[in-house]
Amino acid sequence: MKKLQVLGTGCPKCRRLAQNAEAAATQLGLEFEIEKVTDLREIMRFGVMMTPALAVDGVVQVMGRVPSVEEIKQMIQ
Repeated sequence: MKKLQVLGTGCPKCRRLAQNAEAAATQLGLEFEIEKVTDLREIMRFGVMMTPALAVDGVVQVMGRVPSVEEIKQMIQ
């Protein structure tokens, strides 16, 4: 099971990243869990200084932008 963590305060870009991540995992047929991390201290523990960010299984893959569904598919395969 993949753990997808959306790091951000809940802004529109954060919500779009969560939607794209869910769509990518669903299209790939993966078992997954999406966690929204909104606490700034926890976000900083990941080393993220710009949100939104996406972590896959605890490893930050992208920060400061919203990748497309296709980009996310590449990150989570």
